[in-house]
Amino acid sequence: MATFAFIHGAGDVGWYWHLVEAELRALGHHTVAPDLPIEDDEAGLAEYAAAVVDAIRDRRDVVVVAQSFGGYVAPIVADRIDARLIVLVAAMVPSPGESADEMFANTRWEPEQLADSSEQSVFYHDVPGELVDEALSRGRRQSDTPGREPWPLRAWPDVLTRFILCRNDRFFPARWLRPVVRDRLGIEPAEIDSGHCPALSRPRELAGLLDRYSTETTGRDISA
Repeated sequence: MATFAFIHGAGDVGWYWHLVEAELRALGHHTVAPDLPIEDDEAGLAEYAAAVVDAIRDRRDVVVVAQSFGGYVAPIVADRIDARLIVLVAAMVPSPGESADEMFANTRWEPEQLADSSEQSVFYHDVPGELVDEALSRGRRQSDTPGREPWPLRAWPDVLTRFILCRNDRFFPARWLRPVVRDRLGIEPAEIDSGHCPALSRPRELAGLLDRYSTETTGRDISA
């Protein structure tokens, strides 16, 4: 069985993954989902990665899973611990020396233009209401520090990588993210019918993909 190390996105908490964690634990896997130090203006990508590495401790056969801005942290963690697999979920894909702010500009990112630009409409439009309320109550202030920091790795780690794209994502629209994944990772993303937060809207489907990916040992090409 694998250990899944979950990395949440900007302004979020490890709780975001709790439903997926429950599904994977029922299958016999181990999981960790630490809160990153996102409110600390002195904390950058190294500190975010350290929080995940500390949670992993001495566990082996680790699958690093990251959501949204967590895509900037996951490869740093994977490189430090010799991870088995990286799985990015509706995530950013950095290039060496490029900050998250620069990535948005360089890839011409634009979210969907909506009449209702509330967090509920943008991020949680397909999430059950009681989970929306809980998610919003747990939101935290996100420091600007890591978003301005150049990504420190010289190249993507030599670790098997998978990408799960959400077709109904209003924040990271599929039309924008598909070519980003293909150009930057050289792989084809798997796709699910979800908004930006599939760990809350489709946890069982997401857990099933993660469980299946955890058995893979070679190659970088993705296949749904």
